[in-house]
Amino acid sequence: MHNCSRPFFIFSHLTFHISLFTFLLSLVTIAVNAQETPNSRQAKRMFLDTYHRAFSEEGATMHYKVNIASLYKTEGTVWYKGKKSRFASKNSLGWNDGVTAYYTKEKKKTVEVYKASSKKKSKYEDKFKFEPDNYDYSIANADDGYLITVKAKKGVDGVKEARILLDKRTRAPKSLKIKVAFFWATIHISNFQAGNLDDSLFVFPKTKFTGYKFIDRRDEG
Repeated sequence: MHNCSRPFFIFSHLTFHISLFTFLLSLVTIAVNAQETPNSRQAKRMFLDTYHRAFSEEGATMHYKVNIASLYKTEGTVWYKGKKSRFASKNSLGWNDGVTAYYTKEKKKTVEVYKASSKKKSKYEDKFKFEPDNYDYSIANADDGYLITVKAKKGVDGVKEARILLDKRTRAPKSLKIKVAFFWATIHISNFQAGNLDDSLFVFPKTKFTGYKFIDRRDEG
């Protein structure tokens, strides 16, 4: 049994919503390892296709709108390419070149610097860990796509349920809903494009942040 978490950022305008996207990646692993039925085999094929396009070495990008229990809303764009990532929202930006991660806070005029592998980047990491055997999942037709539902077995902490909607024609992700504790987080996804991302997209443009305070947290583990 192994862990399937790939958290990236902390909650405050930086990455709670990005961590939700990593659940899609985790579900691919769940689909591969869980007990196979005709239904799960179909889900596995669709997940693998989505996974290879969204998280391949060629990269992918998408726009997102996040709503967490109607209390927190934000939107922006994310880019992925292998171990590299980037995001842009209204008040914050982030770059991860696979070695070093940089997260800006516009209002505070700060840039936090982490090792790309640091667990300090996300205090919500434990909420996005998944053990494949702890979940049951299924796939069904919906009016606007294919709906995959994943439910935690009794006694499992963290994510309790997730629902992913895939486009029927392109199989691209359209929305993602996750239940953690007693609240739901919803992400609407648009402008999904896979491939042809240049590595320069993930390089932190330091000269654009002259006057910002840099907080180096690379020694924090």
